[in-house]
Amino acid sequence: MTRWLTEPVPRARVAAFRTLIYLFVAADLALFTPWVRTRVAVPGELYQPLLVGRLLPLPTPTPALVDVIFWALLLFALLAATGRAPRLLGWTVFALYFEWMIVAMSYGKVDHDRFGLLVALAVLPTAGRARHGDPTRTEAGGWALRVTQIAVICTYFLAAWAKLRFGGLDWLTGSVLARAIIRRGTDLADLIASVPYLLIVAQFGIVAFELASPAIFLLRGRWRLYTVGFFYSFHLVTFATITISFAPHLAAMTSFLPLERVRPLVWAGRLVGRRRDPGDRRPVEVEAPPGAPPLADPAVAEPAGS
Repeated sequence: MTRWLTEPVPRARVAAFRTLIYLFVAADLALFTPWVRTRVAVPGELYQPLLVGRLLPLPTPTPALVDVIFWALLLFALLAATGRAPRLLGWTVFALYFEWMIVAMSYGKVDHDRFGLLVALAVLPTAGRARHGDPTRTEAGGWALRVTQIAVICTYFLAAWAKLRFGGLDWLTGSVLARAIIRRGTDLADLIASVPYLLIVAQFGIVAFELASPAIFLLRGRWRLYTVGFFYSFHLVTFATITISFAPHLAAMTSFLPLERVRPLVWAGRLVGRRRDPGDRRPVEVEAPPGAPPLADPAVAEPAGS
């Protein structure tokens, strides 16, 4: 079990995952959860902190406090994405984002799609230093990725458990998807809803998929990648039909991918190299083999047959 939890991975994968996660945190503040700043406009008595918020205890959020968290988190997330001071910046980002989520989820609705992201932020500081392109393997980085993977799969499995715990078997044969389509469905969802019993079949399929999700840890190589691709396609269909985005969960799920192969800066450099001035015809120096006569200068060599 210890070997499985700490299976070494390339440091480059940890560096890429770290950059992606911290950049997502910055994007999350600007694109997905800017509404958190408006929550504090309501009366303070409507703030009902989560259990962790009551245990710590944390202050009732004010506009000034939330603004400080927002700008500090945005700054530190961008700094952490560079890979510098991974422990200091990592723990700072985790603490600020944790408080950001407590404020967001203490007004009556808790989103389960942020569990994997929070776990990733909690364990990334323990991975230590990691550079892009470094093939050296690290057990600490492997543990950080593995724990994030477990959190991602728990999001699926425990979602199925909650469905059956609170809805019972009636969840499978009820009108859950039909109500979702009525509330926020798209044109594609309307087409699907018009097929008799298809929504019931889809509900059975969703629960079966979520209960079977831990099986991904039994797969290796390309079969695991195919399964992760299926996970992403499931969320793509979900967004295309009932416009529910699981963006934080999808960011955490990249912990399953060989991210060290994704090197945008290298690709950009190669692209720039290919777009060099086509009129640049500088001769390429070629060293002659030992004992061979000197090679003619291609710039002054006479054409054959002259």
